[in-house]
Amino acid sequence: MNPDLVNGLFELVGAGFSWMNAYTLWRVREIKGVYWPATAFFTAWGCWNLYYYPALGQWWSFYAGVLLVSGNAAWVGLAIRYRVKSCES
Repeated sequence: MNPDLVNGLFELVGAGFSWMNAYTLWRVREIKGVYWPATAFFTAWGCWNLYYYPALGQWWSFYAGVLLVSGNAAWVGLAIRYRVKSCES
């Protein structure tokens, strides 16, 4: 296994967790005990990786990174949405 494939597998597993977080937040529609800027930071880092991985020719990491970033971005979007709604109530 080359390093790109290993990294891509880590990114893919992370994407599964990220999308599970987004799904759970969508289902419960409530944020408790979570510091959402941390996920926003890792989303921004993931966006950087979408530029960086192709520059290195790391295509497995890039494709898995797309899934990871999109899951994190979905979670951040939902977190902001539900936080705004809770402040309006």
